[in-house]
Amino acid sequence: MTQPSDPSQSPSGAPQCMRHPGRETWIRCQRCERPICPDCMNQAAVGFQCPDCVAQGVKQTRQGMLPFGGRASRDPRTVTIALIAINIAVFVLVRATGGLTSKLASALMLTPVGSCSAVDGSGWYPSVTSGDLCTSYGLSWSPGFTDGALWQILSHGFVHQEFLHIAMNLLALWVLGPNLERVLGRSRFLAVYLVSVFVAGVTIMWFAEPYQSTLGASSGVFGLLGATLVLVWKVGGDVRSMAGLLAVNVAITLFVPNISWQGHLGGFVGGALVALLMVLTPRGERRSTLQWSGVALLVVIAGALLVARTAQLLPA
Repeated sequence: MTQPSDPSQSPSGAPQCMRHPGRETWIRCQRCERPICPDCMNQAAVGFQCPDCVAQGVKQTRQGMLPFGGRASRDPRTVTIALIAINIAVFVLVRATGGLTSKLASALMLTPVGSCSAVDGSGWYPSVTSGDLCTSYGLSWSPGFTDGALWQILSHGFVHQEFLHIAMNLLALWVLGPNLERVLGRSRFLAVYLVSVFVAGVTIMWFAEPYQSTLGASSGVFGLLGATLVLVWKVGGDVRSMAGLLAVNVAITLFVPNISWQGHLGGFVGGALVALLMVLTPRGERRSTLQWSGVALLVVIAGALLVARTAQLLPA
């Protein structure tokens, strides 16, 4: 029994071009390893590829992909502008409903345990732990997270009462946001911001005074600081300028009164962890799945800590 001759082999035994029979060549495609002649060679990162493999690679390439898996957008400021707009809208509503004495602000800022106070804010009554009892005395009840105001774990990052406070936070958000959004893409940038606010809320629940209220976008801003520091480190940039900026903000946090170090710390850690998940996940078809699974796991862990702390703060 005879075997059919190999069409890729010439009578002399030398390989023949896959697309041009009769042309002898010793060059092979780096992807499929089929022999190719000079007319079929396409320069690749290493060696040459045949026309078929080049065409297949173009089809498989996901257009508009960013370095860490996100998709490029026409305007990399979209989410940043939306976050700023939400903060401004809430601020306008807070000012319209009383400013420093706004019921809306009391409902949105994070207070671990609800408190009863005088209507004019002149004093509070820690022994009154029920909203119904507080209002029956003609007093003002400010709901807390453990009383069922679960939205406060995120809403605290979008509420302000004073002009200087919101102006400083939104300026920082405008400076940091677009650059991160441009590198990470909209969804990953939003994940950094929201997880930062959430982790900050959990940190506040654990380490702040139970009746102390916390508000402001600085938790999200510190998350962006943490994420930016991670990205600068990842690309081999000079982290000294970022470290200097962080040191200034830490000093302000520690030495300026009425600033929540718990919110700033939690926000920074949350943003840095999400950014690490995004930049350290290896390239490949499963990169997005692994990134979002990591973010989900981080949220679950923080949520478990939140549940544990809530159980501690609930009255026996």
